[in-house]
Amino acid sequence: MKHLPLLLLLVFISCKNEPKTDTKTESEKVMEIPPEVESQIDASVSKMWEAYITAHPEFKDAAIPETDFFHNNREDAHRLAELTIEGKKQASSGLYSLYRQYEVDLPTVGAQQIVTDFDGKAKAIIENTQIDTIPFNQVSKEYAQLDVGTDIEPLEKWRKAHWDFFESFLKESGGQPTEDMLVVCVQFKTIWPKLD
Repeated sequence: MKHLPLLLLLVFISCKNEPKTDTKTESEKVMEIPPEVESQIDASVSKMWEAYITAHPEFKDAAIPETDFFHNNREDAHRLAELTIEGKKQASSGLYSLYRQYEVDLPTVGAQQIVTDFDGKAKAIIENTQIDTIPFNQVSKEYAQLDVGTDIEPLEKWRKAHWDFFESFLKESGGQPTEDMLVVCVQFKTIWPKLD
């Protein structure tokens, strides 16, 4: 269980889609949520998705996206959700080696996610627009600004926050961060609520 926060983070970032093998119709599969998962999902998630597909009927047959929050604590998760709603946060970063270690699929362009606060309350729906895997020391100021949601020393803030965050996960497996460690850089747009 000590890896649960990491696994949740990677699931959010990856939007992993498993192939279906049962015999239910597509419309039965779309809104089906396993009972053990449904009891853990806040009702606001379903409400947000229903509002989105009402406004965008072309997605009425799409499966409800993965849901999760940014970061690993209440304060940061709430702050980053608000920045996402405001359209200031438009990127997220994950450590490539952790995707491999936990055998989690990399994110894909076009995948949608429901961003929640730390308590699981739906705050926004995002859609991945670009995925790049680059060394930590080659992350640009422009990308860092999209990730941290500020134009005040964005690269310095991004480097400090992500170095500390990655270091805490790597310590569990005896690893150390390096300047050339690969980072999965995911750019996204907030598609719900609609920004003015």
